[in-house]
Amino acid sequence: MKKAKLKKWAPLYLMMLPGLLYLFINNYMPMAGLVVAFKNYNVVDGIFGSPWAGLSNFTYLFNDAWTITRNTLLYNLAFIVINLVLGVALAIFICDIRNKKCKTIYQSAILLPFLMSIVIVSYITFAFFSGENGMLNKTILPLLGKDPISWYTEPKYWPLILVIVNTWKGVGYGCLIYISSISGIDPSFYEAAELDGASKWKQIKYITLPSIMPSIITLTLLNIGRIFYSDFGLFYQVTQNSGQLYNATNVIDTYVYRALLQSGNIGMASAAGFYQSIVGFICVMGANLLVKKFSPENAMF
Repeated sequence: MKKAKLKKWAPLYLMMLPGLLYLFINNYMPMAGLVVAFKNYNVVDGIFGSPWAGLSNFTYLFNDAWTITRNTLLYNLAFIVINLVLGVALAIFICDIRNKKCKTIYQSAILLPFLMSIVIVSYITFAFFSGENGMLNKTILPLLGKDPISWYTEPKYWPLILVIVNTWKGVGYGCLIYISSISGIDPSFYEAAELDGASKWKQIKYITLPSIMPSIITLTLLNIGRIFYSDFGLFYQVTQNSGQLYNATNVIDTYVYRALLQSGNIGMASAAGFYQSIVGFICVMGANLLVKKFSPENAMF
């Protein structure tokens, strides 16, 4: 019986083999390199021959631990919540458009910023906020009777600016996934709801949102898993690496990058990646446990 099953599924196993090899080589073999986080790495001795350093590679992360941890967490929480709410709302609005050409145009327009390089986004942002020639200082603020602002030296404005830039660039990705989920809902559900006199809001509340909830939870859990990671380009390129903004824009990734420029210590870089991975794993497990408690059918495992 087992031989018959093996023979039956052998072609599928062969097709799966290249993918499994790729997964093993690229995702599991490099995990042996995690030991670098606990060593004083040098090229001559190699990864396993370098002297043991214990937890000393982690200590530099805690010199400015409160600032960089606060910024990383709060920015990512804001990104997750705002992109989720706007992504779902825009997906529902776009799916309600009957004209197929307009629907395609709106989908393309909302996805276009996501496909842009962060360098291009940083130039667009600079065109708005440049102290000398920016659109805000040269056009909008004078119309409002306001004095020009030196945007790249004023940290208080940047939490809002970074949230807006991230939302403009990133909301299209989630929106496209939600559009696909909404498109897969059986139209007869909406027809039955209309016959029963359900308003559009009730259709969204009782049909659309429950139907796309698995997609929402999956994307949210994936984003929570990277809550201790940051979009390096957003916090480094868009802010023009301005030292006066560090208190409001310095996150773990930029802090590690600047520290490594000074020290060139590979062990410290590995320690930062190890720290982020462990915390991300804990966050995903915790979030999944919460989902499992309140909605078991939507939990990942």
